[in-house]
Amino acid sequence: MTTRAKFPTDIEIAQAAQLRPVADIAAELGLRDDEVELYGKYKAKISLDAMARRPPKGRLVLVTGINPTPAGEGKSTVTVGVTQALRKLGRDAILCLREPSLGPVFGVKGGAAGGGYAQVVPMEDINLHFTGDFHAIAAAHNLLSALVDAHLHHGNTLHIDTRRITWPRTIDMNDRALRHAVVGVGGVNAGPTREERWVIIPGSEVMAILALATGVADLERRLGEIIVGLTHAKGAIRSSDLKAQGSMTLLLRDALKPNLVQTLEGGPALVHCGPFGNIAHGCNSVVATQLGLRLADVVLTEAGFGADLGAEKFFNIKCRMAGLAPEAAIVVATIRALKMHGGVKKEALGAANVAAVQHGAENLVRHVRNVKKFGVPCVVALNQFMGDGEAEFDVVRAACGAEGVDVVQCHVWEKGGDGGVEVAQAVLKLLEQGGGPFHPIYDARQPITQKIETIATEIYGASGVAYAPAAERAIDLMPKLSLHETPVCIAKTQYSFSDDPTKLGAPSGFTLHVRDILPAAGAGFVVALAGDIMTMPGLGKSPAAERIRLHPDGTIEGLF
Repeated sequence: MTTRAKFPTDIEIAQAAQLRPVADIAAELGLRDDEVELYGKYKAKISLDAMARRPPKGRLVLVTGINPTPAGEGKSTVTVGVTQALRKLGRDAILCLREPSLGPVFGVKGGAAGGGYAQVVPMEDINLHFTGDFHAIAAAHNLLSALVDAHLHHGNTLHIDTRRITWPRTIDMNDRALRHAVVGVGGVNAGPTREERWVIIPGSEVMAILALATGVADLERRLGEIIVGLTHAKGAIRSSDLKAQGSMTLLLRDALKPNLVQTLEGGPALVHCGPFGNIAHGCNSVVATQLGLRLADVVLTEAGFGADLGAEKFFNIKCRMAGLAPEAAIVVATIRALKMHGGVKKEALGAANVAAVQHGAENLVRHVRNVKKFGVPCVVALNQFMGDGEAEFDVVRAACGAEGVDVVQCHVWEKGGDGGVEVAQAVLKLLEQGGGPFHPIYDARQPITQKIETIATEIYGASGVAYAPAAERAIDLMPKLSLHETPVCIAKTQYSFSDDPTKLGAPSGFTLHVRDILPAAGAGFVVALAGDIMTMPGLGKSPAAERIRLHPDGTIEGLF
């Protein structure tokens, strides 16, 4: 195998690609001119009217993965590459991805449009401002924040308790200085001085709402349900009390429409919305997925981070709310990542270590078991790196074989669609065999504590849950806010099944610590904060932003 070091970078591959006009791709999908809004030659938005005249025909496949490590797994890359492979096999396939956030792009992770020869393009546009969806979300979110402070300034007739304002502000950048701040310090006309916090846009409830809304009317209803804070009597103050939902909907009018782009091999791709999987529900938009199911026979979509986060929320939240029934899943892993879960340091990953792979495979096996608990059959796609040994592969194959799950080597980073044919064939086999029926693992009508404990014990491997006093008070409050019979979105570290990022592999018998529970009434769930997870990341000592540069000829350096 060619070593990755000799390959061109992702941005070099993307900028060298010969793109097809997106209008041609839309026409091949059967979209009419009046259903396509062009954003230049290679990007377009699709009107929601395109769904009205088409019944669903597609079969839904989820791409998920193990708990991520610094060694890399390649979940988005596999999603793109296997979709390309399905089209090489003559299948009518489309993929649905989330939009990248500028925070990770300029932070540690870099771009999020796939990699190597399995990317969605134009990669640089998708990773930067794209069609402006994130900016529209920021405007709508911060409009509501401004309306809250304006209401306080002009007399506070709703009797909002400034100590119990739960609605933050938002920005699409990693900025730790904004985790907690004080606003209103500019004098009498600045409004009341109070504590404030910011969340990154992928953690904004407006992002979650946009991703779950089924149309304009549903979007406005959900925006009106947002709880911005409480009164002194602990009654809910909603966005609709501030008459904010109409203007917020207007700002999101275009952002609600799915974005159409293409893979490096010219196939269609819907890239829309971008909630994080560790602090939000981690899935692309319902409207993009529903559109994909009307335009293609096979739809691949990915969910954020490991299956304990993204897949669990995809199944329990998105599929439940949207009436989706996934029929198969791909669980992505690498030998290198399994070694790290087996205790190997990053600098030692090049050496063969069968024992470490065997120990680390416990992480993969638990994710496989979890996916199957929802009635969804799966295949493991093992992304290949230079130096992976056959004995190490045999260990993974044996571990998953004991669960009745096939392991297929994947080469899409290096070979594009050609390198994903075996995985694509395995997916088609799963679809032919059938599985299920799909089902969430808890009843949304159960008590909040029971739902959290089901996820903690059944998915994470915990022995129980401990609730901080703030969480216990919030649990008592949620029925008064009509949020006791909703799904639960747990925000926790992506690196471990537990709430401790240092516990790799497949820990068990631990206690999940829930420190608070926040209302997300517009999204239709409650958010349980576990461990030290933060909704506003910070930049590291050497962020990707230091290595990114625009050259005079328009080429970009450092955007991976």
